Amino acid sequence: MTEGKKFDTDKLDYSLMPWRAVDEVVKVLMFGANTKGYGRNNWKHVPNAKRRYAATAYRHINAMMEGEWRDVESGLPHAAHAVCCLIFILWLGDETPTD
Repeated sequence: MTEGKKFDTDKLDYSLMPWRAVDEVVKVLMFGANTKGYGRNNWKHVPNAKRRYAATAYRHINAMMEGEWRDVESGLPHAAHAVCCLIFILWLGDETPTD
């Protein structure tokens, strides 16, 4: 039998992603959308979003570095909250002004 071909050498390799960690970030998104009542994609419409999400990420990182692994309000890891904020900033990208 001839070996099959798949031209994916230069494609993104999602098998590298640590999915268990990604699950924690998705839990943060669900907490915000459902429990906090922000709704889906509310983060896209926050005024001064880059500055505010950077400040929030720093707060979560600081709490984590001070020895508090889980956020008191959500019960989820501070690292997942910080990653979530940084993903928002990354998505906002160059097109969104930095305030």
